[in-house]
Amino acid sequence: MPDDARAKTARLDLRMTPAAKSLLEQAARARHKTVSEFVLDQSLTAAEETLADRRLFLLNDEQWAEFNRLLDAPPRDMPNLRELAARKAPWDG
Repeated sequence: MPDDARAKTARLDLRMTPAAKSLLEQAARARHKTVSEFVLDQSLTAAEETLADRRLFLLNDEQWAEFNRLLDAPPRDMPNLRELAARKAPWDG
């Protein structure tokens, strides 16, 4: 379901200087948007750009082959991790 078809119930409040607010209002008017629409659009774009390198990985053929080789390799023995996984969780009493 597209975002615009969902109810908008979450809220974000911002404190800023009058000069910052004025600048946002000018920019919103230039784009024929409300300040809220402008700030949300620009913030989401910045968030997507910030997180892009954490969600999208581009590999050349050599890197892809190495990535698959590592995935296909048998797991290394990690005694400390095995010991930790075997411990009873503190919240289990």
